[in-house]
Amino acid sequence: MPSTDLRVLVISHGHPSISLGGAEVASYNLHKGLNTLDGVESFYLARVGSPVPRHGASALMSLRQKENEILYHAENYDHFLLSNGSTDEIDRDFLRFVKDYEPDVVHFHHYLGLGLETIYAIREALPETAIFFTFHEFLTICHNHGQMIKSGGTKLCNRSSPIDCNGCFPNISPASFLRRERFIKAMLELADHYVSPSEFLANRFIDWGMKAEKMSVIENGLDIDQRAKDRPLSKSQPRRSRFAFFGQLTMFKGADILLDAVGRVPEEIWGDDARLMIFGGNLDRQPEEYQEKVHDLIEKAGERVRFYGAYQNTEMPKLMELADWTIIPSIWWENSPVVIQEAFFHGRPMICSNIGGMAEKITDGVNGLHFRVGSAEDLADRMIEVLSDNKAWDRMREGIPSVTTYEECAEQHLAQYREVLETRRQSAKAASLQTVASTA
Repeated sequence: MPSTDLRVLVISHGHPSISLGGAEVASYNLHKGLNTLDGVESFYLARVGSPVPRHGASALMSLRQKENEILYHAENYDHFLLSNGSTDEIDRDFLRFVKDYEPDVVHFHHYLGLGLETIYAIREALPETAIFFTFHEFLTICHNHGQMIKSGGTKLCNRSSPIDCNGCFPNISPASFLRRERFIKAMLELADHYVSPSEFLANRFIDWGMKAEKMSVIENGLDIDQRAKDRPLSKSQPRRSRFAFFGQLTMFKGADILLDAVGRVPEEIWGDDARLMIFGGNLDRQPEEYQEKVHDLIEKAGERVRFYGAYQNTEMPKLMELADWTIIPSIWWENSPVVIQEAFFHGRPMICSNIGGMAEKITDGVNGLHFRVGSAEDLADRMIEVLSDNKAWDRMREGIPSVTTYEECAEQHLAQYREVLETRRQSAKAASLQTVASTA
């Protein structure tokens, strides 16, 4: 086996075997990709909490993960300050593991549940280690679930400030929001480099005050071997008329917009062959008013909609074989939804809201179509457009770009790791020479 000359610790707020979210999958794919590269070793640390019980006195634990993976149990978390109240366990258990592993690079893919204090702890304990931080959404900027949407509605927020945030949360003073911002920025500035999977997200954080020279845009890597077959057509079903939604049934994901749009397509255009398939869950966890709205729209749509419930990533190729088009009707900005990469990998054009990372990744008229965010009428028009044009699917499929694999993603990260480490070495060398010169 080749010798290891670079050790990386990838940190996530959840392990994909327990919590299957986009950031969890992205971080784990990076970890796997790094371990395919010569001279590189990656270790994966993931936060876990309730309902998973703690094993004992130590916060470190394992649930039959691989030998280069470990779990860190943390629950004493302040969602406003993104802070971990159990700093003694960070000093005792978290740092014990980190110091034993002695990574050259620590790469945070999230801090949720862990707390931003973990960045400070690593910087203090391992001053020569390079710290990377990947942004996945706007939680550090926006207290409203990191969605950058005005609370109590669907109006998009373009820029935060203590005064504006107080407008969304009147019970929290502008002074408290200012204190929150200063604390979060102080922690983030300890990182040597930031990574964003989209230009849109990167620019938002640069506008917020993060240094542009410390920011790189690297797309998350995809780990899929099996490509979905094209759905076979027939004389009775000659059109590419099957639409699919993959995701959580939350108001931010816009499932209600999609259901409303389906009901607006005229019967003579919808026909007997068209269908919307919804793969997702958690509607029961949404506010009661939203649940009622969705149920009413489902009843109105009738036989046009089929619900298949939640799914696992391993099922995606087979589920994609049922669909021709995928739709992302999110009412928040998004940044780089993994479903875009998955759909493109399987050769499925997409219809999406015309904002944020969605509009960046999907080119209108080339590999998909945009519709005005939040407009069921405009989404219905796009569905009518593709149902009425038998050549649209083939034309847009040809425009689908290649998808970044997890190995390619790891190679891009490795190049950035080495660049930052070299810059740190040069800076340390220059500082040492200056010290020698000043004492001569």
